[in-house]
Amino acid sequence: MAGQSFILAIDQGTTSTRAIVFDEGLRSVGVGQQEFAQHFPDSGWVEHEPEDLWSTTLETVRHALMSARIEARQLAGIGITNQRETTVVWERGSGRAIHRAIVWQDRRTAGLCRQLKAEGLEPMFAERTGLILDPYFSGTKVAWILDAVPGAREAAERGELAFGTVDSFLLWRLTGGRVHATDATNASRTLAYDIERNEWDDELLGALRIPRAMLPEVKDSAADFGATDPALFGAAVPILGIAGDQQAATLGNACFEPGMIKATYGTGCFAVLNTGADRVRSKNRLLSTIAYRLRGRTTYALEGSIFVAGAAVQWLRDGLGIIKNAAESGELAAQADPNQAVYLVPAFTGMGAPHWDAEARGAIFGITRATGPKELCRAALESVCFQTRDLLEAMHGDWAHGGETVLRVDGGMVASDWTMQRLADLLDAPVDRPVVLETTALGAAWLAGMQAGVWPDEEGFARAWRRERRFEAGMDGAERERLLGGWQRAVGRTLGGGDSPGRKA
Repeated sequence: MAGQSFILAIDQGTTSTRAIVFDEGLRSVGVGQQEFAQHFPDSGWVEHEPEDLWSTTLETVRHALMSARIEARQLAGIGITNQRETTVVWERGSGRAIHRAIVWQDRRTAGLCRQLKAEGLEPMFAERTGLILDPYFSGTKVAWILDAVPGAREAAERGELAFGTVDSFLLWRLTGGRVHATDATNASRTLAYDIERNEWDDELLGALRIPRAMLPEVKDSAADFGATDPALFGAAVPILGIAGDQQAATLGNACFEPGMIKATYGTGCFAVLNTGADRVRSKNRLLSTIAYRLRGRTTYALEGSIFVAGAAVQWLRDGLGIIKNAAESGELAAQADPNQAVYLVPAFTGMGAPHWDAEARGAIFGITRATGPKELCRAALESVCFQTRDLLEAMHGDWAHGGETVLRVDGGMVASDWTMQRLADLLDAPVDRPVVLETTALGAAWLAGMQAGVWPDEEGFARAWRRERRFEAGMDGAERERLLGGWQRAVGRTLGGGDSPGRKA
């Protein structure tokens, strides 16, 4: 295999790192994947060891190249996509992180968010960043690390520390410490970036007590991000694309036109609605964010974030031990007793959009003596569908674009036919599953491939996108309303109000 027509995508996720080599036909020809440890030092706290993120990146890239039977010199470029909001602070001199990475799911800064709200600052943050004051985002995590690590704040003021989301940390390491940068999508998730002026905001940084000297340079999502240190893979490979995982999945699903919606089902679920050049201010507690920035032009989106999706299935497997692998959940759910009204509200680390309750914790309603693994599996999978329905209703309330809603889906959970059919039934809308399920990696690869000039532009890539199957709604309307009513009551009780939920009207 000669030439430089291959593209490598590094997809650094919440529970695993994968690397995928794509050929000129946008086909996966080599894959490497490794899981890494999750650390839970306190209730609601979630951490990763930065060296685990780095070592699994190195190993998966090398494995993907070996699997594809190519050498690094045959790569035209690398695209990076990453778990967003996860925060790393490291020493510029040594490259050593001064604290474990604080993961996007982490809730330890809920008190700081309350304090900033009490000071009346949330309207300013919302107007400039499109975000709400929630522990989910990076800014308060940085502040926490600077306060918790002795001497860190002083070192940061002296310019000795660097902050970055995971993409920035990997970029720093990949380039041998030569490049400290990020892209506009990741910057837009920090609570410190003005998404209309497209620059770091000194007033927001002051409120968060983050020294500007820590921050990376912000570039377009497709740009020259430097090249890998030749010692790593045997050649200096240009890094040409970076995007946060949900934005990369939006690109990988070819959602380039305003009104197109995708939902990615990984550890969490994230629905993104392309709103084009218009930044929409949500009235329904959704996030207004940057979908991508190409050639200096910003495309905006509305986003709804569900903290627990695939993580609920992991809980069934690892926490309860009632399934051996994720695929069993759909099989068991299909056999559940339809007369049992079991609802799982998976607020394991709080509730995301549109509720944004950092203090909420998970709850199960409707358990009877007859409830077993089948009913719990159905409740877990349905909880993801119900939460998606909540997001799409909020989106339509903010941006009524007309026409039929078609949801493009990707991520590990969408391999389950039962779950996707249930999703279509509860949404009362078609659900399109693509041929390539790993669209997050594909989106990152597309950025690099387009920048390298070996892959097509937006229009050409959209023509190349392929649907594997469409799931059409087939549920009786009255049954759908009964199920949705029970879900709303369950959520209401979890958040502190409402009546007992039930499956029957």
